[in-house]
Amino acid sequence: MWSGPRNLSTAMMYAFGNRADTTAVDEPFYGAFLKESGIDHPMRTEVMAAMETDAAKVPALLREYNTPFQYEKHMPHHMLPGFPLDWMAEENITHVFLLRHPARVLASYLRKREAPTAADLGFTTMDTIFQRVSNPIVVDSGDIRRDPEGMFKALCMALGMPFDAAMLGWEAGPKPFDGPWAPHWYDAVHRSTGMSGEEGPVPPVPSEYQAVVAEAEAVYARLSKITLSVR
Repeated sequence: MWSGPRNLSTAMMYAFGNRADTTAVDEPFYGAFLKESGIDHPMRTEVMAAMETDAAKVPALLREYNTPFQYEKHMPHHMLPGFPLDWMAEENITHVFLLRHPARVLASYLRKREAPTAADLGFTTMDTIFQRVSNPIVVDSGDIRRDPEGMFKALCMALGMPFDAAMLGWEAGPKPFDGPWAPHWYDAVHRSTGMSGEEGPVPPVPSEYQAVVAEAEAVYARLSKITLSVR
């Protein structure tokens, strides 16, 4: 599952991770991204100390699960030049791209970190990965929030896995598969017990971020045309 930050991605991971037949993995390339990029993210030191920071070793770790399915939460902008990409073509992997309107992503991001760039929102890199993989599936977080059961049934059908009603709700609080950055980023989802309701109007974009959102909106508009819908 590829998505930018602040994009319902953790709630989606909680939904799939609540299934007995699924292993959930939280942003496995994040430690390597922080080490290679040198970027100053919240809890940088703690994250790098807690996970693999050699990108070349991450794909092997992703194969070490013993459940019928594995849900991998990936951020496109974590895939820096030189990071391994051959694992993406393995035949047992299906790539799903999770969208959210860029203005909503920006508004949520600004509550957690100052001065995000277009790269931080991840849409351009998402598009690059989308063009690389075969038979991708695209879902919109707004559709999921409007009709969780209908959209999960449609997504499970597209993935070739049975629908499980356990995806519709989970216990509040941290999860054992949370990444080490959870104390900073996951306060809202830790209070949740399922998908929240439909979002309100798209928020206005501050003038200084108009260009950032415009770049992301070009990708969002194109991928939105092929999103999965309730059947």
